[in-house]
Amino acid sequence: MTRDQRNTFIASFLGWTLDAFDYFLVIVVLSHIADSFNATIVQVSIAVTLTLVLRPVGALIFGRIADRYGRRIPLMIDVGIYSLIELLTAFSPNLTVFLVLRALYGIAMGGEWGLGAAMAMEALPPKRRGLFSGILQEGYAVGLLLAGLALEFLYVHVGWRGMFVIGVAPALLILYIRSNVPESAVWQAQQAQNASRPPAVRATLASTLRYAPLFVYAVLFMAAFNFMSHGSQDLYPTFLAKQHHFDPSHVGLVNTITAVGAIAGGIFFGWLSQRFGRRNSILVCAVLGLAIVPLWAHGQTIGLLALGGFLMQFMVQGAWGIIPAHLNEISPAAARGTFPGFTYQIGNLIASGTATIIAALAASRALPGGGADYGSAMGSFILIVFVAVIVMTAIGYFVTPEHRETNFAELSPE
Repeated sequence: MTRDQRNTFIASFLGWTLDAFDYFLVIVVLSHIADSFNATIVQVSIAVTLTLVLRPVGALIFGRIADRYGRRIPLMIDVGIYSLIELLTAFSPNLTVFLVLRALYGIAMGGEWGLGAAMAMEALPPKRRGLFSGILQEGYAVGLLLAGLALEFLYVHVGWRGMFVIGVAPALLILYIRSNVPESAVWQAQQAQNASRPPAVRATLASTLRYAPLFVYAVLFMAAFNFMSHGSQDLYPTFLAKQHHFDPSHVGLVNTITAVGAIAGGIFFGWLSQRFGRRNSILVCAVLGLAIVPLWAHGQTIGLLALGGFLMQFMVQGAWGIIPAHLNEISPAAARGTFPGFTYQIGNLIASGTATIIAALAASRALPGGGADYGSAMGSFILIVFVAVIVMTAIGYFVTPEHRETNFAELSPE
């Protein structure tokens, strides 16, 4: 890659990584926050739901800004906002304030992915998009890995509040973007075309209606993906802590192993999708994921649970590693700042209750010795979700081509 391409990709990757790190801090200390506020797991899990519910708002706001004013400045503003909210979270005096802050964080988190993915995919040559899509998306898993390491090594020294203070670190990324990252050349070219050919209102309306079926499909497709991601990740640390009684260091260790599996899977299947197709590779991940569910949900030793977590996230994030390239490739050219991020986050909105649903389902299934059966609840849930991913991916063959060899710079905005 050229220097500008490399710097753009690094900024996009770090933006998503640090955003995910801030999100996963809640996930890995969920039970400790509940203890601190004298609340139940279900009550605190509402924070996760609120974050996911508000993400589409951020995707729409920042996406529209990015399509009109460029990718670079909105990304810097977004990073600053989510870093500040993370710091404020550390000083939450009660559960209500904590929930409000996590809702606001959802707006900032929702804006980051679409901005970063569009900026990165527009900078890369078509034949590199598969591999770097996998690397970019696994910034999410790297964030999970960092959160697990923080739990394993820092929690005992700083507690959950201290971990959120550390979460302000992404603000430093603003300086890197400001100094090293240029504006998207693809966006600048599209703006020049728009300036010379202003669209008529009738043509704009016709274009919007023409892409409505694609939008609906993409939302449902991403809903299945978000159920898969959150259903396999969000309560896994709680499952290890509450059902298997692992201490924070062992929960952090297993979390680290699963994150490594996610990173490896995302990069491998992102690369594979460039050769064998985006949807073909997603289907392989979902089918293999179905076979791993018993080990992942019902292993009885730390070794088996770590292996199950590694393999599960290898497949789940293997499929996710394809998404940045795939959504940007099927997006209408003039809406690439909005379409990928907004459809992703609307899908997140549909799946926003995942953690609360699984927690409630687990509470309804008592273990023989007492306590909620998280393993059974997660296993039942994820089996249904994998089937949904397979169905929605298959439908995509009839909705739109993959366009994985398309050069974004040669497309005209509509």
